[in-house]
Amino acid sequence: MVTELGERLTRRFRKYMPDAFVFALALTIITSIVAMIWAKSSALETIQAWYVGFWMLLEFGMQMVLILVSGYCIALSPFIKKIIYKLTNFIQSPKQVYPFVMFIGLMLSMISWGWMVITAALARELALRIKGINYPYLIACVYFSGGIWVSGLSSSIPLLLNTENNYLIEAGILSDTISTSYTLGSILNLSILTFSLALAPILFRLLIPHNELDLEKMLLTEDQFKEPTIKDEAKNMKLPYRAVSDRLNNSSIFPYTIGLMGLTYIIFHFSSNGLDLNLNIMIFIFVILGMFLHKTPVRYGIAMRHSSANISGILFQFPFYAGIMGIMIHTGLGKELAQWMSANATIDTYPLMAFLSGGFVNFAIPSAGGEFAVIGPSIINAVKEIGAGLPETELNNMIARAALSVAYGETLTNLLQPFYLLIILPVMGIGIKIQARDVMGYLLIPFLIFFIGWAIMVTFVPI
Repeated sequence: MVTELGERLTRRFRKYMPDAFVFALALTIITSIVAMIWAKSSALETIQAWYVGFWMLLEFGMQMVLILVSGYCIALSPFIKKIIYKLTNFIQSPKQVYPFVMFIGLMLSMISWGWMVITAALARELALRIKGINYPYLIACVYFSGGIWVSGLSSSIPLLLNTENNYLIEAGILSDTISTSYTLGSILNLSILTFSLALAPILFRLLIPHNELDLEKMLLTEDQFKEPTIKDEAKNMKLPYRAVSDRLNNSSIFPYTIGLMGLTYIIFHFSSNGLDLNLNIMIFIFVILGMFLHKTPVRYGIAMRHSSANISGILFQFPFYAGIMGIMIHTGLGKELAQWMSANATIDTYPLMAFLSGGFVNFAIPSAGGEFAVIGPSIINAVKEIGAGLPETELNNMIARAALSVAYGETLTNLLQPFYLLIILPVMGIGIKIQARDVMGYLLIPFLIFFIGWAIMVTFVPI
């Protein structure tokens, strides 16, 4: 019965859910109207805020492109393909594929959400090899598995709170950093991790749709199924006679030299900063690792070209979401929302209010760090007012719980927001026609179950 409900919901999503870009445009209009009504911003002020915001995520957008391209480039290397094949060799049936991909995705996302790209490559490899898979549902599995990053090593809000001289400290909102022992190492976060790792593979095993939709049947041409290897493509690019240019293009000297320089810095970074995982160092690791794995400049260039073939969605949609973020910040709408929460929250309800606020604002600002920059200061001030007079340790616990609650709400409503599918579809959508509406319907039931579970946990589980 649950499986049939999931299939019905998917049919509904296909019928009514527009393209992800339409979603971004509609959200822009809705946020603008709300800003004019609630924050009393004039039409011109709202448009100006939108324009200013339009360019706010250029760096972040480039980071998204590079994490996708460099991560997928690694997955295309012969060495990693062999590992993926050996890792998945014991998988023989579709019913084994879904929970396996879910579990691997959860484990990789605990290290970094950017590793969702590797999960996508692994899932596509399985779909090419095993018949009887519902490929849109498999994409939903990969997408869902990325959500656990918020409890992992690269969770941006806990890392921000533990960063020296962060903007919250400079603004006087916090007097000192809050250790990750209050957040990532808390009973609450470990409980969320345990709940997710235990339930998600079982849930997606139970929700497997009855209908099959093989990747091979979805491919537009047979050539897409039999892609030439990067090594063969590099060989075909050589001139028919000996040439210095070919020797340089196919030499390992340059990649290995640059790779050793990069490896030296990576070792220096972690020896100096501890386990400091951020987007920049993750991208750098991916780029350097890709050089070692592909061995020659021409092979690396071919792999990068293949990896970059379908990133247009990220390139042109990011500025529109940045524009929405600009409206939230520069019209005061984000502050109004956070102040509403602080006016209605109590010592018992503030975690749930923060959770709901994080989930709601995520539709306008699908970035945990960006969202917390908008509503985080007001939420922390509200918690400080609620906890006035308490010892510093207890107050830090309250701030940590509120910050985690925002993060959990933010990542959970990504299941209703197609934006981060832009990270998955360029990898899993190569050679086929597939849109967000083909995938999102499979995520509604998991969203409802996890929403209830996480809401109860942020409210009652001790920090």
